[in-house]
Amino acid sequence: MNFINLITKKKNKGVLTKDEIDYIIDSIGTAPDYQYSALLMAICLNGMNKEETVNLTYSMLHSGSIMDLSGINGLKVDKHSTGGVADTTTMILAPLTASLGLPVVKMSGRGLGFTGGTVDKFESIPGFKLDMPMEQAVKQVNDISLVIMSQTKNLCPADGYLYKLRDVTGTVESIPLIASSIMSKKLASGTDGIVLDVKCGNGAFMKNKEDAISLAKTMIEIGESLGKKVSAIISDMSQPLGNNIGNTIEVIEALEVLKGNLKGDLYDVSLTLGSDMLVIGGIAEDTDTARKMLEENIANHKGLEKFRELISYQGGNPDVIDDYSLLKEPLYKKEIFLDSGNVKHLNAELLGRIACALGAGRTTHDMPVDSSAGIILNYRVGDSYDSSLPFAVLQTDKEDVLMEAERIFKNAVTLTEENVEKTNPIIMHI
Repeated sequence: MNFINLITKKKNKGVLTKDEIDYIIDSIGTAPDYQYSALLMAICLNGMNKEETVNLTYSMLHSGSIMDLSGINGLKVDKHSTGGVADTTTMILAPLTASLGLPVVKMSGRGLGFTGGTVDKFESIPGFKLDMPMEQAVKQVNDISLVIMSQTKNLCPADGYLYKLRDVTGTVESIPLIASSIMSKKLASGTDGIVLDVKCGNGAFMKNKEDAISLAKTMIEIGESLGKKVSAIISDMSQPLGNNIGNTIEVIEALEVLKGNLKGDLYDVSLTLGSDMLVIGGIAEDTDTARKMLEENIANHKGLEKFRELISYQGGNPDVIDDYSLLKEPLYKKEIFLDSGNVKHLNAELLGRIACALGAGRTTHDMPVDSSAGIILNYRVGDSYDSSLPFAVLQTDKEDVLMEAERIFKNAVTLTEENVEKTNPIIMHI
């Protein structure tokens, strides 16, 4: 085969065969970056059909190691979010579903840019470790039904290579490339079923409902074609999912949900995803029954105690559940006051970027994060705001960024004298 011929074929809207796609993935490390960049651009412009997308996923899936979870009893179900702001669902649904006997092996990554990373959030718990050998992870799941792990470099290395090129060549926005990237990593993690949370809105990669639906359906088709059970929801990311944007403060918000002290959008999305996980895993017959089971294990604190057990098993200090002062405190806090009005809009992406500038996120993979930095929102879309009260609190260890952060924050919020309806975080269930 000739790489140039394959570029030309895709440029002319041709369909790549399985052997041609395998050749493309097998040539990583020998063919030059510029040829891959040209091919990725041709795919971005002309797309891929279902068969091509499945074959690309399969080839990337087998470019590295595949986790062997056969030593774990029961169906293993994973959850994947396409990324958003204040999205702390994993910290809620993982211990909740595990407390009902579902084996949960959650492999997560760090945050980059304005979307937070699950690894960063768990690492903000003192002592919590996410790197462990597979044998230890399997034993832990058999002991307590739950493990949280950081992603390994041997998992889908071809995807890692292609993603770095996509990121710098303007070829990220391609549904076949996004779908195959996500699904190859999830399938390589050895899961039996996957529940997808496809975000839609200004704070998500998919800005409109149509693209979000297309991505969700493509990923479902990929999973089912490879024998996996897959479901998806489309959820709203036009405002942050939770009220806290940052690492330790998102841990606190998740714990408040598990303690039964907090409801709202984060609660609803977490329980919707968790219900699907229980149905796919055979724990519940339907989602209504599953949701009642999850609600019961919030009320009786079994989900909370499973979180305490998880922290203890992975070297963390479980006392943080009862004493939030054990989490890192910021050096500086600034209350933000605005003019009175009804909250019409909260720009999730801009708020995420502000939190990142405060120190809660990173712009390069090796950049350290300030676990205490972030934004605490006291109001959401549809709420009525009184200017005598703080609308939000900014937290950081970097005093010099506060003034600019406050200025930009005011551009992220739209207030109006008109009444504003509260939004439903669940756009649709697929």
